[in-house]
Amino acid sequence: MNTLSLPPMLLLGFAGQLLFASRFLVQWIASERAGASVMPIVFWWISLAGGVTLLTYAIWRQDPVFIMGQSLGLIVYLRNLVLISRARLNDAAS
Repeated sequence: MNTLSLPPMLLLGFAGQLLFASRFLVQWIASERAGASVMPIVFWWISLAGGVTLLTYAIWRQDPVFIMGQSLGLIVYLRNLVLISRARLNDAAS
């Protein structure tokens, strides 16, 4: 009997890719509910989690193109979360 056996790091890569792709479903559902294009904060959190997971996999694979792409994306995701946090603090203060 054959059993499907995948190396743990390959599973990590698939998990990161699924996590990363799921953010588009979240954004689509939020937009459909609002009747307009919206970007929920969970989109940025999933982007960050998927990006970190994929960066880990890329480092393990020693793929410089993949590493560069995920590294730059993480900066954008973190910056958006900081901007959202600041806006919420400003709204709460006013």
